[in-house]
Amino acid sequence: MSMDSGATLTRRRFLTRGAMAAGAVALPYYVPAPALGLGGAVAPSERIIMGGIGMGGRGSYDLGYMLTAPDVQWVAVCDVLKSRQEAAKSTVDSKYGNKDCAAYGDMRQFLAERTDVDAVLIATGDRWHALASILAMRAGKDVYCEKPACLTMAQGQAVVETARRYGRVYQTGAQRLSEPHHVFAIEMARSGRLGPIHTVYADIRWRDGLRHDWLPAEPQPPKDELDWDVWLGPCPWRPYNAGYVSGGGWYRFYDFATDVAMWGAHSVAQALAGLDMTNVSFIEFEYEGPDATMVTRLSNGVKLVLFRVAGSVWEPCQYWHGACGERFDGSEGWAAAADGYSAPDVSSPALMREYKKVLADYTARTQRSLDHVRDFFDCIRSRRPAVADPDVMHRSMNICLAADICEQLKRNLTFDLRGAEFVGDPEANRMRSRAMRAPYIL
Repeated sequence: MSMDSGATLTRRRFLTRGAMAAGAVALPYYVPAPALGLGGAVAPSERIIMGGIGMGGRGSYDLGYMLTAPDVQWVAVCDVLKSRQEAAKSTVDSKYGNKDCAAYGDMRQFLAERTDVDAVLIATGDRWHALASILAMRAGKDVYCEKPACLTMAQGQAVVETARRYGRVYQTGAQRLSEPHHVFAIEMARSGRLGPIHTVYADIRWRDGLRHDWLPAEPQPPKDELDWDVWLGPCPWRPYNAGYVSGGGWYRFYDFATDVAMWGAHSVAQALAGLDMTNVSFIEFEYEGPDATMVTRLSNGVKLVLFRVAGSVWEPCQYWHGACGERFDGSEGWAAAADGYSAPDVSSPALMREYKKVLADYTARTQRSLDHVRDFFDCIRSRRPAVADPDVMHRSMNICLAADICEQLKRNLTFDLRGAEFVGDPEANRMRSRAMRAPYIL
């Protein structure tokens, strides 16, 4: 675990100070067992010190889950909405039985002041994901960032470069890469048990396009309740409207969100995990009209189908019967998984006989937990890349964002995965980035 030497009490310093104090004043005193790491507790000097940025619906869910980790100590939360700051602080304080959790409204102040924090959860709105991750890593923090990790290819590349330059552990919240049923389907494809893979399906749940207009102006709330400029961050200036803030209304607008990546940030990553991408140099996108499933072709001959299901996210289809599914079709059979499954779907019951062995082989080979958050914490300690590291994130997001651009331009495109650019299409290449509003720039 990486600590800030100026602010962190290491085990050695803790013991040294204890010895000095004992020599100066030889009086008996009581030390609680948890402080010593007894009774199964983790000593304070060995805990990962955590903070959170963006404590809304997803952020509060992640906070509740991460608070159960015995080797993690939460000390600070940050949200531009005061009501969310207070709710998150209350959750942390209730967990520890004190009032010690600090609350911030501006992540820049939080990152500057809390040099004791080792890692941060980032669960802001999508518009802030990349920039918040970059600022946190520059401040020496490891990052667990919710998906989609960026709004543009340029932002994704900046995340990759920042993690590499500052030596930070980064995990994007594509948690199905660590869930047993999805891992089984992925490993069945990766290990060759399905034969050579010829077609992969990924659930992208396109949202019928994003709005390019904006909502009418409404009176802004007091700045100490919501700083609208900070809420907007790097996005274009738009007048305040409660419809953006309440119930996640922002995610329907192009200014603040993406289309394919909303679900594809999960499912495309899952699809790619089962394929050998080392020899894939480009991918062709075939535009088939609005509301249509998009067929893409990898240069190694595999067909990747970005499958759009109409209606509810739980609407059944011919490839899976839950949300966020992936399916691998090979010459010897197929395997699929999605949310809500009691077991993966397979072409033959015989394939399920190896379920436990496939998962055991995976954990033995990778030494990873089948728990995405636990994998992040383990990697903070070992300093090895997480399962959804920046390169995994960037590759899958580039495919999602390229599909978005194909949909907007309404024509076929070829994307060079290695050069991260469209082949022979200057207009498409200009769409790989968006202007960022000062001072919220990379």
